[in-house]
This record gives sequence, structure tokens and C-alpha cells, in this order.
Amino acid sequence: METSRDWLIKLVTSETFVYVVKRILQALLTLFLASALSFFIMKLSPGDYIDTLRQNPKISPERIEELRRQFGLDKSWVEQFWLWLWRIFTKGDFGTSFVYQRSVGSLLWERVPATLMLAIASLIFTWAVAIPLGIIAAVKQNRATDRILQVISYTGQGFPSFITALFLLIVAQVTSPIFPIGGMTSIDHADLSWFGKIVDISWHMILPTIALSITSFAGLQRITRGELLDVLRQDYIQTARAKGLPENRVIYVHALRNAINPLITLLGFELASLLSGAFIAEQFFNWPGLGRLTLQAVIAKDQYLVMASLVMSAVLLNVGNLLADLLLKVADPRIRLES
Repeated sequence: METSRDWLIKLVTSETFVYVVKRILQALLTLFLASALSFFIMKLSPGDYIDTLRQNPKISPERIEELRRQFGLDKSWVEQFWLWLWRIFTKGDFGTSFVYQRSVGSLLWERVPATLMLAIASLIFTWAVAIPLGIIAAVKQNRATDRILQVISYTGQGFPSFITALFLLIVAQVTSPIFPIGGMTSIDHADLSWFGKIVDISWHMILPTIALSITSFAGLQRITRGELLDVLRQDYIQTARAKGLPENRVIYVHALRNAINPLITLLGFELASLLSGAFIAEQFFNWPGLGRLTLQAVIAKDQYLVMASLVMSAVLLNVGNLLADLLLKVADPRIRLES
């Protein structure tokens, strides 16, 4: 009988555990380099947050110097960066926002769920629509249906995200009050029941989710079509058809199962593009997410908020890539994570 000690040894020495540990160590190095790069690039730009305060005649020079010491801006760049890292490792403190005069951690805690909600909704919508359409296009290759879907795909990829968001805003204004113009909730959100609150947030998510999904949907549809066509030409697919298996079984059991692996690999990159695209969608639709917060912090030169936001974005991207690799292992046990 396997003891708990044997089970623990088996877990620690397993391929998946070793791979996850390696990826976490690599992610820590990536986060350090990303934070250092963002910090020094921000410092190389002219001015800082204190310089914007000097434009206010109501703030005395003495008060400005006091704020400079309070925020640690009187120290050298290297000292500021290392003190910021030291506070994170020893206290879990990302610093205080210059603009909001609040803990950066609390601000991120409020905004990250909104961005994740939008990104996950967009991911589900993209895959739920693009993969079936890609399958249809592959099965109906070179027919009218395939050509129409290819036109839709190329059109979707040709539209920049900000053009799509602007177009959807115009649609929202024309069809008002069918779609909300912006924000995450309605004015009476606090008075709604728990189910009503879910419906209200979902209603506000429709347009930003579509704006965030258009380009990803178009690309994923084309990739699905191409991968499935490659698999459908394989000898074992022709053999399955020769045995008299139903066409649906050949496509959805034999062909799609092998065509899905490259799509799972793309999942991590898809999440990365959604998080970067969220900046545009959140800004246009006034969505209170991490992207909009980061953009406002960059404009105000709120350095600790900028650095923490970029680090959080990098964490989300690393988690997305790791999940994609693990899902690929689950989908195809023959794949070795080491390679």
C-alpha cells in the first residue's frame, strides 16, 4: 500500500511537477526583467509626478519637496527600484499610488477581476464561435460557405481593435437603450438582486467582449480551418472513411482531436493578445479594468502603480501560457513537457 510519503515523493519527482517548478522560476526571472525594464524606461522619459504638481500655484515649493521625500523620489533610480523590490519580498507591499493615495495592491485587487472577466468572456466567445465556423469552412472547402467565411475572417483581421470599438460605440448610440454606452454596471446596480446584478454586468459586457474578440475570432477561425484540412488529408482519416464510419465521427472524433493540439498551444498567446487588447476596449467602453488603470497611471507618471500593473499583466500572461502547456499535455498524453 502506497504511503503518504511515497505519494509525496512520486508527486515531487513527476514530470509535470518538475516542469511547473521550472516555469515558475523562469516566470520570476521574467517578472524581474519586465519590472526593471519598465521602471528604467519610465524614468528615462522627461519629468515625473512631482513635476505635474509644480504647475499648481496653490502647492508651495516646500510642500513639493516634502512630497518628493515622502514618495522616495529624492533617491537615485537604483535605490528607488531596489527599495520597491525589497518591500514586495519582505512585506508584500507594492507601494502607494501617487494619484489615488492608496495602496497599489488594493487598487490592483479591485481592477484585475474586471479585466479577467472581460478576457475570459472574450476567450469563451471566440472559441465557441471560431472553432465551429473553422470546422464548417474545412468541411465545405472551396464551396460558397467556405468562401463567405474566408471573407468574414479576412475582414475581421483587417479591422484594428480601436476601429471595431468605435463602430460598436456608434451602434450602441443608434440602438440605445438596447446596449449600454459604457461602464460596468447601471446606476441602480446596488438595488438589484444577486441574479439581477449578474444580468446587469453581463449586459454591459456584450459590446466590449465583441470588440475584444473580433480580431482573435478571425485568426482562430482561419487556423482551425487550416489545421483541420491538414488532418483530413492524412491516410488514417481515409482509412476511417473506408471502414464506413459516419462522417461526423470521422471529423469530430478522429480529425478534430488531432487538429486541436496546435489550437491549445495558441491559447497562451491568445490570452496575451486579449490582455493587451483590453487596454483599448476598456478605454473606449469606460470599463474599470487593469488596462485602463495602467494607461491612466502612465499618463500621470504614477510609477509604483505602473510597475505593479505591468508586473500583474506579466503574471497573468505567464499563468495563461502555463495553463496552455498543461492543457496540451492533458489533450495529448504522448506529449512530453520537457520538449
